[in-house]
Amino acid sequence: MQNIKKGKWILGAAALVLLSILGACKNYLDVVPDNIPTIENAFTMRSEAEKYLYTCYSYMPKDADPSTNAGILAGDEMWGYESPVLPEFDHRMFNIARGLQGTDNPVGVFLWDNLFRGLRDCNIFLENIEKVPDLTAQERIEWVAEVKFLKAYYHFYLLRMYGPIPLIKSNLSIDSDIGTVRVSRNTVDECFDYINQLLNEAKDNLPSVIANPARNLGHITKPIAYSLKAKVLVSAASPLFNGNLEMASLKNRDGQQLFNQTRSTVKWDSAAVACKAAIEVCKTAGNTLYKFNPSVSVVTLTPFMKTQMDLRMAFTDKWNSEIIWGNTQSTTNLMQRISAAKVDFQNMGNPRVIGELSPTLKIAEMFYTKNGVPLTEDKTRLNTGSAIRTATAAEQLQIRRDYVSAAINFDREPRFYASLGFDGGIWYGQGKYDDSKPLELFYVSGRKGQPNASNSTDGSSVTGYYVKKYVHYQNVQGTGVNDYSINEYAWPVMRLAHLFLLYAEALNESAGPTDEVYDYINQVRERAGLPTVQLSWTNFSTNPAKYTSKDGMREIIQQEQLIELAFEGQRFWDLRRWKTAPQEYNRKPISGWDLSQSDPVFYYRPKVINDQRFGIKDYFWPIRDRDLLVNKNLVQNLGW
Repeated sequence: MQNIKKGKWILGAAALVLLSILGACKNYLDVVPDNIPTIENAFTMRSEAEKYLYTCYSYMPKDADPSTNAGILAGDEMWGYESPVLPEFDHRMFNIARGLQGTDNPVGVFLWDNLFRGLRDCNIFLENIEKVPDLTAQERIEWVAEVKFLKAYYHFYLLRMYGPIPLIKSNLSIDSDIGTVRVSRNTVDECFDYINQLLNEAKDNLPSVIANPARNLGHITKPIAYSLKAKVLVSAASPLFNGNLEMASLKNRDGQQLFNQTRSTVKWDSAAVACKAAIEVCKTAGNTLYKFNPSVSVVTLTPFMKTQMDLRMAFTDKWNSEIIWGNTQSTTNLMQRISAAKVDFQNMGNPRVIGELSPTLKIAEMFYTKNGVPLTEDKTRLNTGSAIRTATAAEQLQIRRDYVSAAINFDREPRFYASLGFDGGIWYGQGKYDDSKPLELFYVSGRKGQPNASNSTDGSSVTGYYVKKYVHYQNVQGTGVNDYSINEYAWPVMRLAHLFLLYAEALNESAGPTDEVYDYINQVRERAGLPTVQLSWTNFSTNPAKYTSKDGMREIIQQEQLIELAFEGQRFWDLRRWKTAPQEYNRKPISGWDLSQSDPVFYYRPKVINDQRFGIKDYFWPIRDRDLLVNKNLVQNLGW
């Protein structure tokens, strides 16, 4: 019994993690922690308590790992080899995109287990931090705020994946009765209210900037907390969680409805206020939209390439002025290697450059034209389908001069060229920096028989496109078989441009397309080298008045977000919260170019790779069968 008394902190994740264990136990009281001395000693001095703080951080999802980040390879934004022969990463998330999710051992269940364990350890920390004798009052305040933030974030991450979840406000005692342990799901509104409560308790007790970057970069700051609150409240106001009639039948065993059935416009008002507050906090802390300031080793750039570098480096320049939150638990060595094209044709034997992550054709079509409107709306050049075109000297910083490429690769916005590599497309950097000599710059050559032709034995695109956005421009593909110098950076979880677009979205839903809505979206567009929304639609769109209505502006803002945040792990979740996923998945199959062809006339014919289907069950992941069997109070998500 002594061990049981000492172990009353147990069950941190939850009832849910305990119940996973209990499935193999005859008696739930048989579970006794084997690390009691560690817990008892963890809060006897500052140095040990700090280690436990880092333990709470250690559960942060690894955003830069496609094995764990559903936003990378579980949706419709990128595709890979369906039978991978290159063991660079675990392809399990890809099974969601391929429709292979199930309930016995669901894809992503490790996140369920891991995040609930993280909540357990966060609660242990909060229950014991007052015991540390040599901690300053200010340190205690800040550490508590950091851990409350992490609790909020872990709950939010689970909420996006599974919908309403059981809230883990405190840990259960080891001698809790079985009725207490068998928890039910809280409602969507209860989940968001609790997450918001934690963020409110934390946000003003955090520093605005990291005083000691060499030691503490990655710790939670006030701008991070305010920005997450903005994102949380925008999510709470979005159609998936706000008056979702499709989820009316999802109820607890006692009949409690888990999704509210009445849409609340007040939620958008609150989201707009939170976004504006976050923007002001970030500006005060020094966050600004990124502008590329090349080092002395880089020659003067033309305006076109300077804009492209403004966009590329906003993501890859570590700890730049636009990064509100970088995930130091996950850096990008692997992500860059599996995204880059082998553009140095003299060193094609390098096995470290893989290039498997392949943007789909629908994503290439999603980017605006150079006039700042959708490809299908630009009255100067409506969708050109599989037409081809030869690059001229005027286009040689975008596409190799005299190279034949798809017509849709021409006359596109700067973010298209900053984000995508493609057959004939210039790949600036990687050791070649003088854009006054365009014929010396690297480029992709991807048709059959060419250096970047599709070949699953050594890695290449499966669609004809590559993710240039991930790849730091100063990475160099060397002469040795394993020589590839990589400039790593912490994965950007939140950028200022994202916050600006969230504010535009919330304010448009709250008040309609006001001047302030235009202002914040136009700041992002200006950095992207585009005219204002008003000018672009008035002068170039087949629907020139689109931006003057709330519905039209909603569509514009959503596409702007999908473009600006392409490949940052946001599209997977945004299509769901907007409830636009069915039209994106069911009407637009996964396609690429016909990679088996050498003649551009035949290469540039769209080829369907996968015909995805999205139904009501795909909004949320299934709860594992075993957890439902052990805990009879848990109910399964709809459709599973």
